[in-house]
Amino acid sequence: MTQKIHDGSPDGALIGGTSSEKIGFYGTTPVTRQSVSAYTTTTAAVSTSTNWGYTTSTQADAINTQVVALTAALRNLGLAG
Repeated sequence: MTQKIHDGSPDGALIGGTSSEKIGFYGTTPVTRQSVSAYTTTTAAVSTSTNWGYTTSTQADAINTQVVALTAALRNLGLAG
């Protein structure tokens, strides 16, 4: 039988009251809040004349690093395979 997580409040439900509380999904081992420190911001224009559409290899590397970090965090939580 499916169970819902809610208390009937219109404010919503909170899972994990602090960043040190552990949660897990789909049978994974619960972990604390995942931190992704390599946030990427860029204002560089997209290039149509270089490989992959990035203006520099540094821009491409930074975006790739961010995607890898986010994917790892989602896997640790059990939200990505």
